[in-house]
Amino acid sequence: MSGIYLHIPFCKHKCTYCDFTSFPNRLGFAEAYMACLYKEIELRGKELEKEVFDTVYFGGGTPSVIDPDYIYGAMKQIVKCFRLTKDPEITIEMNPGTVSEKKIATYKRAGINRFSVGLQTAIDAQLEEIGRIHNVREYLYCAKLLKGENFSADVMLGLKGQTQEDVRKTIEIATGSGAKHISMYALTPEDGTPIYTDYLNGELPDGDEVRALYDFGYALLKEKGYYRYEVSNFCKKGYESRHNLNYWRRGEYIGLGVSASSFFYGRRFTNTFDLDEYMKCILSGFLPVIENEKVEEADAKFEFVMLALRTYEGISAAKYRAAFGSDWKQDFAAAYEKNKGYFEEDGDITRIRGEYLYVQNTILTDFME
Repeated sequence: MSGIYLHIPFCKHKCTYCDFTSFPNRLGFAEAYMACLYKEIELRGKELEKEVFDTVYFGGGTPSVIDPDYIYGAMKQIVKCFRLTKDPEITIEMNPGTVSEKKIATYKRAGINRFSVGLQTAIDAQLEEIGRIHNVREYLYCAKLLKGENFSADVMLGLKGQTQEDVRKTIEIATGSGAKHISMYALTPEDGTPIYTDYLNGELPDGDEVRALYDFGYALLKEKGYYRYEVSNFCKKGYESRHNLNYWRRGEYIGLGVSASSFFYGRRFTNTFDLDEYMKCILSGFLPVIENEKVEEADAKFEFVMLALRTYEGISAAKYRAAFGSDWKQDFAAAYEKNKGYFEEDGDITRIRGEYLYVQNTILTDFME
């Protein structure tokens, strides 16, 4: 099955670490943008009318910052223009500082059945430091509104001055509030973001310190019954993100909205990152694609291996052979031999041993050569 991603590029305030396409000062364009997004849904739906989609994901930006009726309208358009499975997973990202009872009721009415909540940290001073617009009390209010629902909480590692006790408190609050899924990931300081200056000045935890925080968080989540199914993702059994699993299994997906990327029919293509250009293209009846390239076989094989090794599922030799007609251990013989001490074998499955999963990028470097 395939996935649908919709990018909502608006937010109240850009976080200091944010490198995504988002526009904190252009919320007044939301109505015009969403009208264009509805049109792009229609155009792409005609192209992909024979395909069946299993997941829908509203990301951003902050999708919960706009009028919830726009999200409802987008879902109506998705249902009208695309073929969905009988039980699709439909996710929306939310900032706790933008949530209300009315919004969540509208999302549910639209068919949204999974919620991704950006907690990040349960230390208010750290939230303020990184430019988040919410506090812990607002997260707990959001979690209360979502009681009984399938929701995920984000936990960020590598913040300035962050300690194991901070991570413990954050995980305790996230799990205690009812989150069935936890995304625990390391802050990546990107050049051009405000927090990059802190990184250059040595004010952020170094790699070894972040790994220690990760190992601590991993042990605590395991103790609480959350299993790690991908390097940064943990959940109660049965609450894996189907949308993200599709990415890691190298499944097809269509991206809609400004800056959205897609992978379909062996090609990768990306929409313009310019909000005005995006709307002009749509209003002129054109799809706003700025990059479109075929994925060559060598790249496809590496993507398959790289993505699979991020997950507990690991690499299935049978699935690799079905996709490419060859043996992955032969195709990557030198890299496999060099790194096989990091792997565990389970039938035709090869996965990175748990103690090495966090540093899988170092291992995968050899597979790029």
